[in-house]
Amino acid sequence: MSYLSEVKNRGQKANPFFCLMGINPEKFGDGKARLSMEVRDDMKNGEGWLQGGIYTALGDEAIALAIYTQLSEEETIATISCTTHFIRGVREGTIFADGEVVRKGRHVIYAEATLTDANEGNLLARCSASFIVRAGAGTG
Repeated sequence: MSYLSEVKNRGQKANPFFCLMGINPEKFGDGKARLSMEVRDDMKNGEGWLQGGIYTALGDEAIALAIYTQLSEEETIATISCTTHFIRGVREGTIFADGEVVRKGRHVIYAEATLTDANEGNLLARCSASFIVRAGAGTG
């Protein structure tokens, strides 16, 4: 069964990292994906803000899920690069990561994600990433 089918059927349980971080797949299809995550105390840095690497990880996962909606059963992906621009900090609540495919080539896909807080919709961060497409590598 493909990764996308696993997420459709099992939700969060399809991805161990989703379970670890409390990430929920909200919706996905047509080159887009939305994930949500509740900010927990064990995710915060020493000053009480959500640690920056978690922004990047959540954005990367939203982008990857968006990309999977554009792949064939035989294709898999791997991140080539991911850049995160931090806009605003958050200390609590739920945040959303909205990933979207910008351009899918035969070998490289470029995509972006925005992270926002669920309460007021404030922009928290933007991620941009490129992924390599691997054909015939099985499911990913």
